[in-house]
Amino acid sequence: MDFESKASAPTATDNIEFAQPTTTRKPLELLRDTEALLRRPTVATLLPILPPNLSNRFQVTSSLADDSLKELAEIDLDSISDFELRPVRICVGFSFVGFGALMILVLLLYLNTLHPELNRVEQIRQYWYQYVWFVSLGIAGMFILGREAMRPMPRRRK
Repeated sequence: MDFESKASAPTATDNIEFAQPTTTRKPLELLRDTEALLRRPTVATLLPILPPNLSNRFQVTSSLADDSLKELAEIDLDSISDFELRPVRICVGFSFVGFGALMILVLLLYLNTLHPELNRVEQIRQYWYQYVWFVSLGIAGMFILGREAMRPMPRRRK
């Protein structure tokens, strides 16, 4: 008895050819076009129901967004060096640390003013999740700053 199949028909998985994109679009162009496709119908829908003064401001803001995103799409991301991004990464690190510290202070102020009957242990027991969240933000910021401090500086030519 011969149990082997004699049919040698090509299966669907043998000859799949995936379509290649015809043009590669830059991410900022894609962002501009996607945002415009979402914003323009929204603006067109809201303009008739808004008061005239607010409607004019809304339209001006929409055209300003068009101009800003057009300028943004012209930026070549490949031309930005790692060294040029260093101040931005430092600002993000300080923002994480500062926001974490500020929110811990706001949480302590909230607990001391609205729940003075709770001692420190009960406060931490009841609001541990918020403490952990805000401390973790500060630690993430410290990691970002530490990474930037350890990153080698490019050598200057003499």
